[in-house]
Amino acid sequence: MEIWVNPACSKCRSAVSLLDEAGAQYTVRRYLDDPPTAKELKAVLKRLGLEPWDITRTAEPIAKELGLKTWGRTAADRPKWIEALAEHPKLIQRPIITADDGTTVVARDPETVRSVL
Repeated sequence: MEIWVNPACSKCRSAVSLLDEAGAQYTVRRYLDDPPTAKELKAVLKRLGLEPWDITRTAEPIAKELGLKTWGRTAADRPKWIEALAEHPKLIQRPIITADDGTTVVARDPETVRSVL
């Protein structure tokens, strides 16, 4: 299992605590220091069953600078969104947990974290 975290994020710290309490074996990926590639993002999105705009933090200052709220949300726009997430990992919603069985979640609440255990 791998969890993508930003250590400054309270939801990430909470998710890590829940994994620790459960005795889960996992790897921490500080995705701001080790950003996912476009290929990795595509794989995670496929596992999540989501589109890139679904995991984008549109309130971030960089999102406003890029004008993300005005970007299209069609299949043709998908590559542009993925590139933006790869270039600016701060835009990625967190934490994301990828379990060994293929389950992948955006673990923003305790119930979702527990769903991968």
